[in-house]
Amino acid sequence: MKAARYYDRGDIRIEDISEPTVQPGTVGIDVAYCGICGTDLHEYLDGPIFVPPAGHPHPVSGESAPVTLGHEMSGVVYAVGEGVEDLKPGDRVVVEPYILHPDVDTSENNPVYHLSPDMNFIGLGGRGGGLAEKVVVERRWVHPVGDVPLDQAALIEPLSVGYHAFERSGAKAGDFAIVGGAGPIGLLTCAVLKAMGVEVAVSELSPLRRQKALDTKVADHVIDPATTDVAEEVRRLTGGKGADVAFEATSVNVVLDTLFDAVRPGGVITVISIWGKPASIDMQKLVLKEVDLRGTIAYVNSHPQTIKLVQEGRIDLAPFITKTIGLDELVTDGFETLIHHNETAVKILVDPRA
Repeated sequence: MKAARYYDRGDIRIEDISEPTVQPGTVGIDVAYCGICGTDLHEYLDGPIFVPPAGHPHPVSGESAPVTLGHEMSGVVYAVGEGVEDLKPGDRVVVEPYILHPDVDTSENNPVYHLSPDMNFIGLGGRGGGLAEKVVVERRWVHPVGDVPLDQAALIEPLSVGYHAFERSGAKAGDFAIVGGAGPIGLLTCAVLKAMGVEVAVSELSPLRRQKALDTKVADHVIDPATTDVAEEVRRLTGGKGADVAFEATSVNVVLDTLFDAVRPGGVITVISIWGKPASIDMQKLVLKEVDLRGTIAYVNSHPQTIKLVQEGRIDLAPFITKTIGLDELVTDGFETLIHHNETAVKILVDPRA
């Protein structure tokens, strides 16, 4: 089968590899679509980061570069291994793409399984990936999506990032949120917040992304930080109070600084983005305003509730899909677009069989 293989920084190759084998307790999935994530771009530009470098196998997967990429995937079950009785061929599914030590409790009783030692992701740390025609995954990580269209289902994984960030923030219906950055994760976080009854403002430099926030109705207010004082505008919109919660989705220090100014005393800032360098924080603002600064990574038992939001029609994922390409165009029409013209695209999907 065809697969996108990551060898090293700037070196991704489309190759023919052997199909994976369905083992007891696993599920074989024909991949329908796989999204290109910002993490994939970081690996291409600055990696290896999550990808284990050649000769240094990951302690759980036992794999190192080259590995198959892709962790935002949807597909159809083609086979189930011995012991899997609640899924069958033909079921439409998505993958919660974790690689964890086998002794980690991944039930609802453990709200921190995603923080366990040596955590990595299918499609980065080994075990196949969604940028291939087929993938085999442990049953625990496979979630049925019913009649959700498979192209939209490929966005369930990044939407789950937004859902977990919402949970981490403690936001509730009636709160006012300011989201710094209207890239894919920023927009999908806005979508979750709106679905949960939060009033949403988003700050974004790109006019195309600001328009996308308006067109998709995931933001009540859109602010251009190049022409408007974001914190002042948030205070105006909240009767002088400031935002109850804020979300940093850019890994840009000036955005984080702005959110400290925009939140109310006692407010919460949740950092979603992955930072490639240390940030500076005005500790005086943190202390004098008693701001609660929180991190968030990926998701934990988030997929079922996220899927439910889509199934109930509370979030429409279709408008966030920019285009669909084949594996052969992954770098030229996918990575290069998102690196050099990222303001023109939200989510580019790959159809491995196109």
